[in-house]
Amino acid sequence: MPRAEAGSIKAVSNSIKAKGLTKLRFYCQICSKACRDENGYKNHIESESHLRQIAAIGGGSNAAKTIDRFSDQFQKEFVALLSRRFGTRRVRANQVYQEYIQERHHLHMNATQWQSLSQFVKHLGREGIVRAEENEKGWWIEWVDNSPAALARQDALLKMNRAKVDEETRERKFLKEQIERARAGGGGGEEEAKDAEQKQQQADSGRLELQRDGNAPIKIAIGLRAKVAEGEADIPMRQQAHRSARPRQPSRSS
Repeated sequence: MPRAEAGSIKAVSNSIKAKGLTKLRFYCQICSKACRDENGYKNHIESESHLRQIAAIGGGSNAAKTIDRFSDQFQKEFVALLSRRFGTRRVRANQVYQEYIQERHHLHMNATQWQSLSQFVKHLGREGIVRAEENEKGWWIEWVDNSPAALARQDALLKMNRAKVDEETRERKFLKEQIERARAGGGGGEEEAKDAEQKQQQADSGRLELQRDGNAPIKIAIGLRAKVAEGEADIPMRQQAHRSARPRQPSRSS
């Protein structure tokens, strides 16, 4: 059947039908051609152009290399979208896949070595690219950032946590020794031992809690300057009263 002329009603109708996504099983990845239905796909795979493409690829090892190439490209594009769009957040694998297939001429999964999305997610989990988990809502994935910058940040955070633990251990050991020395000294050492025990409890809790007796309100005094000596505050008041008590001098008329 000859191709419809450009600008004709048939050509416009075909262009309208071609818009949007088609079913994955009616897409030929070798020829990058999307067919609208099963009849169109059958006619395409029997066409001369498709048979020439298949003959150019060949069989045996060449066909396996082509499938491996498509699989590597599909995985690279999928992981790139996952890392760029969602980062290291936990997300449904189907949601990422639906965004990936929004492009009409994306690389289809039926041209790869994986027959389903579940197999592909399991493969990513085995390779350590993502953390995969399955529940009643489907497969959930979380991208594992193995870039040098991310590894450097993890090492720095681990060193900081280790230094913090070592510092807390040294402080706890120092307080314990202080308690033992105070108890061994006897006499007034009991008070020092109690103070040291209280400091140790505060160090273990990691924070100081506000304490108050009963239901009395909390009063906070904020001082902007040092308290003046007693009696000095009355001097400005007496000077002002003295000036206001002086009689006014009558003004001279010109």
